[in-house]
Amino acid sequence: MIDLNNESGLEADEQGLIALARFALDELRIHPQAELSILLVDEDTMADYHERFMDLPGPTDVMSFPMDELQAPDADEEPPLGVLGDIVLCPEVTNRQAAENGREPRQEAEYLLIHGLLHLLGHDHAEPEEKAVMFSLNDRIIALWEIERTK
Repeated sequence: MIDLNNESGLEADEQGLIALARFALDELRIHPQAELSILLVDEDTMADYHERFMDLPGPTDVMSFPMDELQAPDADEEPPLGVLGDIVLCPEVTNRQAAENGREPRQEAEYLLIHGLLHLLGHDHAEPEEKAVMFSLNDRIIALWEIERTK
């Protein structure tokens, strides 16, 4: 189950984000009944979360709050069922930084949604090896999504 709440005050492609999340969860072989929450917030709220939970000043683009610490299964394992957690996106920040990353605002939000989802599944980018794996997987899912979208 994927739940999205837009408290950002900005319009967003909510159904598109939900469809992308479902697509990514399927690609990663996460149980279709695993629970995921997506929250879109304004800059002040994101700054508050960023300071409270990361001890860093100002707003950021995406934050992830894992719950059951689910991980993508190996090919011979059953898909995990549980609560993935929460992804918090700040459309004001993602819209602003999209051009810096060579993307449209929609593409930036989608990229960061997958980034947040991968964090929920235990991926990180603190070390070069981890970063290579995580960003490669992020890019692969987005590329597959672009193909799926044009069908």
